[in-house]
Amino acid sequence: MPGEQILVVEDNEKNMKLLRDVLQAIGYRTLEASTAGQALALVAEHSPALVLMDIRLPDMDGVEALSRLRMDGRTASIPVLAVTAQAMKGDRERFLQAGFDDYLSKPIDVDELLAMVGRFCEGDDR
Repeated sequence: MPGEQILVVEDNEKNMKLLRDVLQAIGYRTLEASTAGQALALVAEHSPALVLMDIRLPDMDGVEALSRLRMDGRTASIPVLAVTAQAMKGDRERFLQAGFDDYLSKPIDVDELLAMVGRFCEGDDR
């Protein structure tokens, strides 16, 4: 529900701004990380309601970061969405098999983003 905290993990400044601005405009609080290492630290410290995880990050890829989150009992149950430009046939299934809770392809469709965030943060099946 609005007011909940969402961690946005994105190394592209324009994509970060878009995600942050859209989420904040409807009332979510955001945390921001531009590397997987920063994301792991912020998740452990703040336990956000949801993580939007870019796959291609400078220090480690999002799949490895997800694996580390899932191995930590404090962060294992936090929903993590893959957000990636990798949008070839089979990519969605590959990311879901890797353990992501869902998948958003870039460029971001704002309506799809809001519906997905609503589903995870509000239990809303739009």
